[in-house]
Amino acid sequence: MLWQTLTAFQGQPFYTVKNLEFVYEIRGNEMFVTRKDKSITRASVSLAFWKALEVQELEGRVKGPKKLNCFGASYLYPIFLSLGIMEK
Repeated sequence: MLWQTLTAFQGQPFYTVKNLEFVYEIRGNEMFVTRKDKSITRASVSLAFWKALEVQELEGRVKGPKKLNCFGASYLYPIFLSLGIMEK
């Protein structure tokens, strides 16, 4: 379900915590971000998703991308916020 939602929002502009605009594209099981050379795998996205839920449960909110503790967190964090997966 998460991957389908991410696929539906590909191409939409998002902004990092430092207000840098980016878009992403889903190709197979990888997410390609315009500001990054390497892709973010579906497994990394899933890990970040579960970490976000865990941190939110324990601390009430996720206070920044570093709390996700995974590759691509600076891009996944604003996407998760925009999709309502986490609260700011």
